[in-house]
Amino acid sequence: MIRVIVAEDHTMFRDGLKRILGETLDIAIVAEAANGREALKKIRDNEFDLVLLDINLPDINGLTILKRLSTEKLAHKVLILSMYPEDEYAIRAIRLGASGYLTKDSPADQLIAVIRRLAAGGKYVNPDLAEKFLFEPQSTLQKPLHTKLSDRELMVFKAIAAGESLTAIAGRLSLSVKTVSTYRTRILEKMNIKNNAQLIRYAINNHLLD
Repeated sequence: MIRVIVAEDHTMFRDGLKRILGETLDIAIVAEAANGREALKKIRDNEFDLVLLDINLPDINGLTILKRLSTEKLAHKVLILSMYPEDEYAIRAIRLGASGYLTKDSPADQLIAVIRRLAAGGKYVNPDLAEKFLFEPQSTLQKPLHTKLSDRELMVFKAIAAGESLTAIAGRLSLSVKTVSTYRTRILEKMNIKNNAQLIRYAINNHLLD
């Protein structure tokens, strides 16, 4: 039996996962978490084979959780299950220790197959994405400017581009407004952008808005 922990803040999506996995004979959900802190506690307290982890969790995002798992040397296999496109976050997640990455619109049979593959010790990333990163030139001069951003900076960037206020971003990410403002300043400097209007235009041109 493959024992799974689900870390997902949207109840309806979490219920959908329970229905899908409940139809299998070899996969069982042993714990659920609706935010980052709860996810870390469930990971520490339960015996499991795989974590299904969303990136955009309240309080502690999925990428930070991956970092903490490595820092604490907690044995783990993690499948990132996110709404974000693979070319934005998959490579970041894999480099931080995730075993695989799937978008939330993936078919149910693919999700089940990937869970079984990872539980058996394998890895998974979309073949097209794997080929892209294998064969495309890796010169930093050819990479989009937003790839210079840290994981948290990219999240703040996308939130600003989507029209969220600094106060709203601070509340959602459990940060102070001053900290979010500092992130915004770093983003503008790293990307050589002068204001929010240019930031939004860049996001639209590079298809970074959900």
